[in-house]
Amino acid sequence: MKKIGLLLLSLVFITSAFAQEKITKQGHTNENKFRQMKDLLPTPNLQRTASGAPGIKYTQQKVDYEMNIILDDENTRIYGDERITYHNNSDDTLAYLWVQLDQNMRAADSKTPDIQPTKIPNKIAKNRFQTNYVDAPFDGGFKIQSVTNTDGSKLSYTINQTMMRINLAKPLASGEKFQFNIKWWYNINNHRTQGGRSGYEHFAEDNNNNYVIAQFYPRLCVYDNVEGWQNDQFWGRSEFALEFGDFTVNITTPDDHMLGATGVLKNPKEVFSKKELKRLEKARKTFDNPVIIRTQKEAEENEKTKSKKTKTWKFYAENVRDYAFASSRKFIYDAMAVDINGKTVMAESLYSKEANPLYGDHSTRAVAQTLKTYSKYTFDYPYHKAISVDGQMGMEYPQICFNPGRPDLPDGGYSDRVKYRMIKVTIHEVGHNFFPMIVNSDERQWTWMDEGLNSFMEMLAEKDYDPNFPIVRGYPKNIVRYMAGDQATLAPIMTKGENVYSFGNNAYGKPATGLWMLRETIMGKELFDHAFKTYAKRWKFKHPTPADFFRTMEDASSVDLDWFWRGWFYTTDVTDIGIKNVKKFYAESQDENTINFIEDTSEGLKISKSKNASDQYFYEITFNKPGGLVMPIIVEFTYEDGTKDKKMYPAEIWRYNDKEVTKAINSRKQITSITVDPDLETADVDTSNNSWPKKTTDKFSKFKSNIKN
Repeated sequence: MKKIGLLLLSLVFITSAFAQEKITKQGHTNENKFRQMKDLLPTPNLQRTASGAPGIKYTQQKVDYEMNIILDDENTRIYGDERITYHNNSDDTLAYLWVQLDQNMRAADSKTPDIQPTKIPNKIAKNRFQTNYVDAPFDGGFKIQSVTNTDGSKLSYTINQTMMRINLAKPLASGEKFQFNIKWWYNINNHRTQGGRSGYEHFAEDNNNNYVIAQFYPRLCVYDNVEGWQNDQFWGRSEFALEFGDFTVNITTPDDHMLGATGVLKNPKEVFSKKELKRLEKARKTFDNPVIIRTQKEAEENEKTKSKKTKTWKFYAENVRDYAFASSRKFIYDAMAVDINGKTVMAESLYSKEANPLYGDHSTRAVAQTLKTYSKYTFDYPYHKAISVDGQMGMEYPQICFNPGRPDLPDGGYSDRVKYRMIKVTIHEVGHNFFPMIVNSDERQWTWMDEGLNSFMEMLAEKDYDPNFPIVRGYPKNIVRYMAGDQATLAPIMTKGENVYSFGNNAYGKPATGLWMLRETIMGKELFDHAFKTYAKRWKFKHPTPADFFRTMEDASSVDLDWFWRGWFYTTDVTDIGIKNVKKFYAESQDENTINFIEDTSEGLKISKSKNASDQYFYEITFNKPGGLVMPIIVEFTYEDGTKDKKMYPAEIWRYNDKEVTKAINSRKQITSITVDPDLETADVDTSNNSWPKKTTDKFSKFKSNIKN
């Protein structure tokens, strides 16, 4: 009997142990969408602080250039020699320097075409067939004639596609500088037939060329404590990372060319006629309308005569990260003054007759508006001018940009479609003077940091230019189609530009939309504007990273946005918030100390008055979230008398349950309908679940809606 008792006791312990083992659950990592981003952001240090500001040990390199450039119009070539002075301001000793050779992307042996998948098309235009399948590859790319020390001796170098390593004979210590020379030339590409971010456009009718020239000189890569050397190859899409420096540039062109470039023109009397100088002086005092410096008639005369003489334009640009210019005998030139908090800045345009009157009507005015709006929300524009060029592309450089737009109507006029596109791109490209030409982010790695921020700022400038401007990118409703697309072809914003499928939506549209939502819905204008301006001022003429932006926006606003950055920037999750259920209740007194809430299950929208004659109505609303993104719940209540109220529950309402939440509300008026996100503020990809009672849509209406979208 004793043995049986012991056996039973053992079984009890064993059974208890098994039972305890069964109910013990495995631990898990913190997957709450409101967890802080310390797992994603780099550890703060003395160079980049936890607040998002530059630290006391922040450093950046400086690179100065002295260049002599010859534009060979007859052979469509550029010849150049440059002296580069590299200042090692870092704490590191450098064994070598890396130089960007962007034009090598267009070399005959370029690897860029090889990484693009291609197929044989069903049909192709004859000129495109000739270019793609018959003609020899374009002989582009830098022809390096020499790389030398300042005494003329050869300097060792190694070229790897679009990068050139300068092999220093002696390591460059912290605080030291190194000078060397590069002599080069290259064939200029026809950007209208061969593509590219710069090049020339040929006009067969008058046998002239418009030149918009950039990435035309070997230039130093960025070296910092984030990437070391930013020497990623240039494949053609992701843009540039560059150091600030001072440029002394002499550009020799045909004598009848009009030229615009980065920097202050040092010899205006040698390159402008007396009439042009007089008009330019008038433009510097004219703030309401552009003044024409070189007229269309004068430009057309130059098209015919084609001078064989040359002249040299001499420029000096201080503290810029890059250099570009545009030149043509076809260019009309106009300019006007812009008042930026008491400082006069010149807004200018260069354009051929083919772009008139569109450019004459809007280009310089759009430049002026951009400088005003961006200065208001960031910092005062620090340079002396900004130029828009009829370049028939969209590309930006310090103080100068190349833009599209030409009249499209039979009478020489232009449609609203062409007008607004031209203004939109002009504002965008001029706006790049702020991001990244001054707030100097790494475009090669983080395209959204300039394109996305700039696309957001562009929206504000467009609204200032025309309150009815047809904004096509940045509103939450406009990103829905992209975000609701096939997940196999989506990538997080925090993806290198070369590796995304829909570049425009990923780098421009979605980041701009995110900032718009922060300003208009999540943070509010006052908090957002202060934080955004703080970021711009902290990082002007410096190299910010995404972490610096994220941290500054929170630091300057006291708004915890980790949930937003994590979801919107690091995932491809979508917004989809709906109404799962609504229950109606009435209150009834049980005794003098207790009130009972009793669910009203009667049919219809109306709720009977509570049996204790209370004038309040009670509802329990359950919201669900089929989409992965956390967002505020914006709710509009419509009452029986036709009035409406709007309520926004902060995003933190989802912190305990990522799938559904319930809110109990009381109202002194009967609710007849409830709508989530009535003004389409959160990029909700499915609004069919946003209403109570649920709206029914007949098949024909749904068909029409799909056609419109």
